[in-house]
Amino acid sequence: MAVGIRFTAASVARVRFALSPLGETVLALRILLGGAGGHAVHRPWADGARPLLTGERELSLLRALIAGPLPSFLFPVPEERLPSAATELEALRATEETFFRREYGAVTGVPAEDAPAPESVLPRLAGALHRCHELLVAPHWGRMRAVLEADVARRALTLVDGGVQALFAGLHEDIAWDDGQLVVNGRRTPRAAHTVDTRGHGLVLLPGVFNWPDVGVDKSPVAAASIRYPALGVGLLWERPATAPAGLAAVLGRTRTALLTALAEPLTTTALAGRLGITPSAVSQHLGALRAAGLVSTRRTGRTALHLRTERAAHLLDAPLP
Repeated sequence: MAVGIRFTAASVARVRFALSPLGETVLALRILLGGAGGHAVHRPWADGARPLLTGERELSLLRALIAGPLPSFLFPVPEERLPSAATELEALRATEETFFRREYGAVTGVPAEDAPAPESVLPRLAGALHRCHELLVAPHWGRMRAVLEADVARRALTLVDGGVQALFAGLHEDIAWDDGQLVVNGRRTPRAAHTVDTRGHGLVLLPGVFNWPDVGVDKSPVAAASIRYPALGVGLLWERPATAPAGLAAVLGRTRTALLTALAEPLTTTALAGRLGITPSAVSQHLGALRAAGLVSTRRTGRTALHLRTERAAHLLDAPLP
């Protein structure tokens, strides 16, 4: 079903990006519990994650809520760019009763007036999601965050170079700008069958891993509208990292060799720090030395810097250029 998102001048000015550890956990569970979604690209992760799921009582509750259309209360829109899972779970526990009953009824088929009270469901649900996050997502969050942060950095450059319309045009083939509104999932039915009014609250764009390759839109936003789109680079996330030639680490050092290996794609300093498990300041120091040696190039736009290894570095690694 095509969904149209209407904008005012105020809401266009409030377009922003955010990441969502909770959203990734819910979508990861949807893959593992056999609901709609998932893709072969996630199979290496899924094969290792599926045996970790235990607790049939908890899983039955989660399965009932994510088997079909996903309730909006599972995806509280982040108020900051990078919230913790704990912060998002707190927002889930605070879901307003009328909204919870309506969404719960819509996905389970129970009339809203007969839906359970939120205090009887949400604490148990939040506890189950916390355990699932720790098992399924947290061990991989460093690499996932690096991919997501790199995607946001690239979109920021698109926004600077081409404006909001260019930003929207490049998000996903199922997202199109049409006469003052965004139309999502409109390839087959270009006319929006459902309309979301941002009412000046703005739009939050959330790059994702486990929704790949699909795009999703919140049809019942409480405040800001939100779109989850597949981040660039997800296809490489679960691949084993390339191995640098033996002996190169002895010359450059292990960290600098790892940096050059990671920079087969453009990455920010923050993304590199998350991927290598070191501080951004340490990354900056190493990048400075590699840049002086002609092994890394950096493109700066405002406060955003994207790094990429040079042709000289690719020859050192005996790897093809991107």
